Amino acid sequence: MARKIVIGVTGSIAAYKACELVRLFVRNGDDVHVVMTDHALEFVTPLTFRTLSRNPVQNRMFAEPLSWKPDHIGLAESADLLVIAPATANILAKMAHGLADDLLSSVALATKAPVLVAPAMNTGMWENPATQANLATLKARGVHFVQPGDGDLACGTTGVGRMSEPAEIFAACAKL
Repeated sequence: MARKIVIGVTGSIAAYKACELVRLFVRNGDDVHVVMTDHALEFVTPLTFRTLSRNPVQNRMFAEPLSWKPDHIGLAESADLLVIAPATANILAKMAHGLADDLLSSVALATKAPVLVAPAMNTGMWENPATQANLATLKARGVHFVQPGDGDLACGTTGVGRMSEPAEIFAACAKL
């Protein structure tokens, strides 16, 4: 039986890596549904994810729902796993503080499925005490993480903050 995987994509240059992650889940026989934040739309188009996932891509909190349930509840309840990759400092803060002001943060707040997060951000943002406190809060609540790598960053610097490679994220999901 296919697992239903909800992949949340946030506004990071690493959003292009989420395309390969979707492909890995589809090849595995999983039913993949992508939720994109408004900022993610600046990096990769919904058409790309719709083609790769073979499912509609959702972005709007108050769009006409695909079923009778509001999308954030339908996705949250039907997910076997929620993966947020890339996960920006913004979505981590929203999740840590229970904010639900868009579709992805609402799904994250409502789901009872395991949640795996793959952070991606500038080193300064990653090392900021606020981000580290948010990470600690989320870990204490049972959120799983694939730690970011160390290397060249899109901002022209080098350091911790690169999103892990899709194969590593996929392997971490298999362990859940």
